[in-house]
Amino acid sequence: MIFPAFFEQAPVVKAFDPLAQLLGAPSDGCFDYVYADAVRFSGHSCPTVAGSFLMGRAAMQALYPDGRAERGQIEVAMPAPASHGTTGVTAQVLTLLTGAAAENGFKGIGGRYARNGLLSFAEQPTSGAVTFRRRDTGDAVSAELDTSPVPGDPNQRGLLIAIMQGVASEAQKRAFAEGWQERVRSMLLDFADDPRLIKLVRITD
Repeated sequence: MIFPAFFEQAPVVKAFDPLAQLLGAPSDGCFDYVYADAVRFSGHSCPTVAGSFLMGRAAMQALYPDGRAERGQIEVAMPAPASHGTTGVTAQVLTLLTGAAAENGFKGIGGRYARNGLLSFAEQPTSGAVTFRRRDTGDAVSAELDTSPVPGDPNQRGLLIAIMQGVASEAQKRAFAEGWQERVRSMLLDFADDPRLIKLVRITD
C-alpha cells in the first residue's frame, strides 16, 4: 500500500476511548488517528475526506482543550440527510474520530459505552455546519468546511473528462491523480489551522 508522502506529515487526531480501554485494545484506550486511517475507512482521499478529518479535529480540540477528546462522549448532528451530497462521507469520517454512530451503532454494555444514536441527520438540508456536543458538560461547537480558499489545479476538469471518456493517456491519468492529491496536501499541511477552511463557532445556550 503506497500513500502519498505528505500523509505522514498531516495532523493527528488524539482521542481516548474508555470502551477500548475496558476491552483491552488498546490497553490505555488512546487512539492517534492519522489521515491514512480516514482514507482507509472511506476508500479514497479527496477534499471532502480531508476536510471532514480536519473538521473533526478542530471540534474535538475545541471541546477538550486540556487533553484527548473522549470518544463516545460526543454527539454529532449533521446539517442534512445522510443521502444529501457528501453528508454521508463526512459522517463516516466523523464516526471514525468521535465514535458517534446512528441507530445501528454499538448499544453499550450494562447501560454504558453506547454509541448508537449519537449521530443524527437533519430531515432537510439546513446550513452547512456540523454540530458537536459533549454529553457530559453540554459544551458545543459548530464546524463548517469551506474549501474555496484552497486553489485547485485548473487543468483537472479537462483531464477528468478525458479519463471518463476513456481517451486519457497514462501520463494524463497520473497528472490528474497528482493534481487531485496536491489540493488535499495543501488542505492538510497549509490550511489545517486556517479559520477560512474550518469555520468553528462555539454554541452558547
